Amino acid sequence: MIRGKRDAALNSGRINVTEESRDSQGMPPNREETNREFRRVVEVVARLRAPDGCPWDRVQTLKSIRPHTLEETYEVLEAIDAEDDELLQEELGDLLLQVILYAQIARDEGRFELTAVLKDLGDKLVRRHPHVFGDASASNPDEVIQHWERVKQEEKKHRKSALEGVPVDLPALARSGRLQSKSAKIGLAEPNGPELLPQLRESLEAMFKSIPASASESTKSPDVSPTGDRELIAAREEIFGEVLFLVAELARRSGVNAEDALRARNVRFQRGVEAKESIAD
Repeated sequence: MIRGKRDAALNSGRINVTEESRDSQGMPPNREETNREFRRVVEVVARLRAPDGCPWDRVQTLKSIRPHTLEETYEVLEAIDAEDDELLQEELGDLLLQVILYAQIARDEGRFELTAVLKDLGDKLVRRHPHVFGDASASNPDEVIQHWERVKQEEKKHRKSALEGVPVDLPALARSGRLQSKSAKIGLAEPNGPELLPQLRESLEAMFKSIPASASESTKSPDVSPTGDRELIAAREEIFGEVLFLVAELARRSGVNAEDALRARNVRFQRGVEAKESIAD
């Protein structure tokens, strides 16, 4: 019953959230409160960008705030990993600020409006979920992904390659996973399944052979590569890159996000070191 009312409201563009349904899964937050608070933030950001606003905000450009966006994104991920709802609420606000600030800068420069961003997003979500807002059907997540990819391909017909659209600024390990996933969907996975493990073993052997004896035997492994032999360093980078790429592909085929796995391992490592430090103190 609730879902029927929700869908009818969404399709008509009118959402009336009652006290009874407000806590139900899939229901949006209170409309008036959402409109009020969202409008307030948008107006605050516009005021900061006004001629008599904040000197720092006034000089920002789309490129100048890129590093802040990346930082805020990782802080959101950190809050999720920490399972800290209060921190996550704050960090999501900081990330939302980035979106609103980008849109305000674009408006000030005569590029586009925040309302256009919201409209495009709403249209895309409806378009890519034909099993919810159209006549298609999907009984499991795999079928949902098939619908999403089919509609997405229709939208991106102008692209020359299936790999276009994978952000260059993604962390290298995460980008490897995205490139591999997209190439696999068009039957161009590299390497082929039976070749993966043998190729990984071969690359690992080459990696260990490339490690200088002084580094493998010393308890204080150098953090900075020697600068005397550029060609040797470049060769080692190629070998290590091959190993990491193959590990990312192995993770993908195992249903594991390599970036998430490594981030979690870093957290465990940090906690272990900190625990040992506390004991030593």
